[in-house]
Amino acid sequence: MSSAPISSGRRPVIAVTACIKLVEGSPSHAAGMKYVEAAADGAGGMPLIVPALGSGIDIDQVLDLVDGVLVTGSTSNVAPEIYGGPAPRPGNKGDPARDATTLPLIRAAIERDMPLLAICRGHQELNVALGGSLHQHVHEVPGMMDHRDDASLPWEERFGHAHPVMPEAGGLLARIQGGVAPFLVNSLHHQAIDRLAPGLRVEARAEDGLVEAISIPGRRFVLGVQWHPEALWRIDPAHDAILKAFGEAARAWAARAEAAA
Repeated sequence: MSSAPISSGRRPVIAVTACIKLVEGSPSHAAGMKYVEAAADGAGGMPLIVPALGSGIDIDQVLDLVDGVLVTGSTSNVAPEIYGGPAPRPGNKGDPARDATTLPLIRAAIERDMPLLAICRGHQELNVALGGSLHQHVHEVPGMMDHRDDASLPWEERFGHAHPVMPEAGGLLARIQGGVAPFLVNSLHHQAIDRLAPGLRVEARAEDGLVEAISIPGRRFVLGVQWHPEALWRIDPAHDAILKAFGEAARAWAARAEAAA
């Protein structure tokens, strides 16, 4: 369990986004266990998995039930036509039902100023939802590193530390980390932010200059990270701190809602 303090009153309810994946050959709404456990144990919340129903889901009704939103990573990619990118190459994995769910969910949560943590694909979705674009193959961009993982390695090695990122001075991530100093993250992505959406602030970069974390200044808590803190928080205080900070923001939202009731 996380050492994040649990305040009096109910645990904050945290929406955890789902993808459409095949489970024993059947299309299913799925959210990885590591995200659910990060919301429950790392952030101290009560996870509520949100199905990828697109227009079949009432986003406002969902947000009325929760105190924060965790936008998960995925092996699928945001459809490039949404941000005006070139057609995807053969073999690209899309998830149009997820796109149709998470993008409006992100915009609605931001409109409410609800705490939001967006991870990997979620980080990319946050940028796209607000008008930004993506590199589809960042390792082919001149000057950029290869940020992909080796899928042949065991899970622990794939999600282990890969390279440092440097927080930007004066930002949300620097406050969470207690200062401006590099820390190690994992790296399992071939897509990344290209054009930053209006209103977003760069919170951290990799050594090659790639945007690794983003926020929205003036909002209660909006943080997107390109890496996977949900895979490192149990062993690395830097990533535990991210989930703790998100959990505290969700608890503050829940307390405020209770006080207004």
